[in-house]
Amino acid sequence: MPARNLEEYLDNNGVYYHCYNHPPAVTASEVAQSAHIPGRHMAKTVIVDVDGDLTMAVLPANQYLDPEKLRQALNADSVRLANETEFKDRFPLCETGGEPPFGNLYGMPVFIDDTLMSEDWIAFNAGTHTEVIKMGMGDFLRLSDARTCSFAMLH
Repeated sequence: MPARNLEEYLDNNGVYYHCYNHPPAVTASEVAQSAHIPGRHMAKTVIVDVDGDLTMAVLPANQYLDPEKLRQALNADSVRLANETEFKDRFPLCETGGEPPFGNLYGMPVFIDDTLMSEDWIAFNAGTHTEVIKMGMGDFLRLSDARTCSFAMLH
């Protein structure tokens, strides 16, 4: 079952989505493979510290986050990957590493990489390591308050 607050949020906003179960997988690439979703559609959520504030960076599973590109895009002084101990308590109904890319539900801004913007749908962890939600990109952008910029790089 997806994280309860996420499922309620999508349902209350009339979003058409699918929830898929898959064998346990931890990395976004493993999830994409396990759920038979192309890596360019599978969005991974990376929690970063931007000038002391926790922020979500959302990018395709088949790419890496470039902290320097994100720092420049946000005109920030510093960007670094957050340690799990810094953010696990912000997601009480989620497995660590399975956070869905809706920072607005958890009090943090969301930035989505430009490369995902060319896709008409995305999939992402539903709060666990065994469930994925697939939904339209338009609905995701409308409900996540995500801002776009460029910060991903290919493997």
